[in-house]
Amino acid sequence: MFTHLLIATDGSPTAETAVERGMAIARETGAAVTVVTAASPGKGDAVLEDVLERHSGSGVSIDTVTRAGDAAGVILDVSDEVGADLIVVGNKGMQGAKRYFLSSIPNKVAHHADCGVLIVKTT
Repeated sequence: MFTHLLIATDGSPTAETAVERGMAIARETGAAVTVVTAASPGKGDAVLEDVLERHSGSGVSIDTVTRAGDAAGVILDVSDEVGADLIVVGNKGMQGAKRYFLSSIPNKVAHHADCGVLIVKTT
């Protein structure tokens, strides 16, 4: 079904819900995972080390990418680079009127991705 998932996180508790869902899908399908965060290398590396520590015994092949820049742009770029066939992001920020603005990260990703996008309800 899926061979490579891209899971986006900012290290927040709500983003962890999306990470957990993505990792569950990867375990069920045997997909490899790339976890990405859009942050400065110091902060982003700490976020990704935490993800690796929590999921090291999962049996899932996990790579990580930290990159500075616009979060939606980083997610889309890395998705293309790794050949992801599913992007997993949380819905935080898609509440009320905000969900109609293209500045919403999950909204931008969903509208511009070249693969499937799972927006996990985290709030």
